[in-house]
Amino acid sequence: MDSSVEFLDCPAYLDGRGTSRCGLPAEVQDRYTVRSTDGPLESARIRCPRGHWFNGPVESLTWDKMPQAAARLAGLLNAPPGGERR
Repeated sequence: MDSSVEFLDCPAYLDGRGTSRCGLPAEVQDRYTVRSTDGPLESARIRCPRGHWFNGPVESLTWDKMPQAAARLAGLLNAPPGGERR
């Protein structure tokens, strides 16, 4: 049983001009792989406490504030349940 919780910074914009980000910790509620012509894409569904939610490839759910977050989360998503990496 995997009881770990994963978080990303919420990428939602809070204003109409696109200058202010939410940034609250968004919980990874589901993780899955999507097929594409370039190969499988590690994807996730996230939700923050403000109610913002996103669904899509991990690299599209991160923003420049933490560029290494996508790589770290992709590594976690590739790990089998229990935290051991393949």
